Amino acid sequence: MNIYLDDLRDCPEGFTIARTMDEAITLFEQHEVDILSLDHDLGEDNEGNLLPDGYDFVKYFCENGLMAKKIYIHTDNGVGRANMYETLKGAQKRGFIHPDIEIFHYSITVNRYTGE
Repeated sequence: MNIYLDDLRDCPEGFTIARTMDEAITLFEQHEVDILSLDHDLGEDNEGNLLPDGYDFVKYFCENGLMAKKIYIHTDNGVGRANMYETLKGAQKRGFIHPDIEIFHYSITVNRYTGE
């Protein structure tokens, strides 16, 4: 399975969408993951509070030793991108996540938002 974690963008062909961190965690619990593509900003709740973001998911991924063959970061948030990338690479160097995971600081897909 390929997972696309993003609250607003269209899900690219060949991926399963996870709109929240909790949905992504559930997919990881139920499936083996080949490609993970990450957004940083994952929106707000009904009261305007920020929901857990892509960086929160990266920390969960590392703390729980999750596995994906490849991870791409498709966010437009430059600071979020750097934080997620450096956290993943650092966790890999320290042995928290598998050394064979390929980690990319760019997108594998075209970011699209049609509002549908």
